[in-house]
Amino acid sequence: MIDIFLHRGKEQRVYGGHPWIFRSDIDRVTGPETDGVARVFSSKGAFLAMAVYNPLSMISLRVLSRREEVIDGAFIRGRVKRALAYRRLFADLNSCRLLFAESDGLPAVIADSFGGVIVLQILCRGMEPFKEELVSALVEELHPMGVYERNDVPVRELEGLEQRTGLLYGAVPERVEIQENGVRFLVDVRQGQKTGFFLDQKENRAAIAPIVRDASVLDCFTHTGSFALHAARYGAKEVLGVDISEHACLCAQENARLNGVTDRVDFTCANAFDFLRASLEEKRRYDVVILDPPAFAKTRSAVEGALRGYKEINLRAMKLLKDGGFLVTCSCSQHVTPPLFQKMLLDAQKDARVQLRQMEWRTQGRDHPILPSAPETQYLKCGIYQVFK
Repeated sequence: MIDIFLHRGKEQRVYGGHPWIFRSDIDRVTGPETDGVARVFSSKGAFLAMAVYNPLSMISLRVLSRREEVIDGAFIRGRVKRALAYRRLFADLNSCRLLFAESDGLPAVIADSFGGVIVLQILCRGMEPFKEELVSALVEELHPMGVYERNDVPVRELEGLEQRTGLLYGAVPERVEIQENGVRFLVDVRQGQKTGFFLDQKENRAAIAPIVRDASVLDCFTHTGSFALHAARYGAKEVLGVDISEHACLCAQENARLNGVTDRVDFTCANAFDFLRASLEEKRRYDVVILDPPAFAKTRSAVEGALRGYKEINLRAMKLLKDGGFLVTCSCSQHVTPPLFQKMLLDAQKDARVQLRQMEWRTQGRDHPILPSAPETQYLKCGIYQVFK
């Protein structure tokens, strides 16, 4: 067994409930000089946690349990069952994040369900040995048609792991169909972004229903049309989706055909920044503008530039709205905190010379649960505002 003792005072993070322990927090390691499951102790020898250990990673320890217990296949199966029991309270398990890493007590493990197919990611070295147990538990609980590995993520290399994709169980088609809030989507689990589809916005997409009926809607960064098609389902009279990826726009158009809304929904391939600028010059106006960009800040050092980008698109969106129209604005940049994002919106409001009235302030869906002791688990911001000129 690996035993790890922390520097004096560094145990406070663990007592506070945070699931990460950094390499700089470690005083000494006894036992095998390798990675694996470790017992973690304070500088005075008090037991703190069971954790997976990787001496190569800046986040050297990821907490599994705050009780001294055996970490084996039975433990992993118990954590999977606990995660699924939570989601069975409210979620459609055919369109759902099944495992959300530290928030489910399974560090750096992601599992998404798409219409009978489960996509699995393991993003830290310490959990890689439990892959078979994770797959076995998910299959036993859910009986999917297949489980597919999407470990084509660069962060694995920082953990000393290779990137890989492939079939782990059963059979997985090229694409699967899911339903989200009654809207049909085709999901490419093998080649699509991340695990194939962004499930974290599911509840936020449903939240636009009251504001889009009979509205003209602009959906920027539409990807495969998720917000745009929800707007159509909820009664928008016309919807335009914009994305820089031609492939994403083709997928969005196919999803529009699948839902029978091509008479009211169109997509254009363009840089959203340029499109917003050109739309202002052409004096276009919309009842609703939706901004759901990819993460502008992947590191803390990128936050300042990201905020400038967020301000630019939000300012232009505010100007494009009709008096009393609605802005739905999002950020999935973990390093852009809610206070920073809200301050940016106030700055954009001032420069646009409009008044924002908050309708809702939202975050990721309940299948992406948040640990209050770990701010990193809350990454998605979604504000719905009425804009008055």
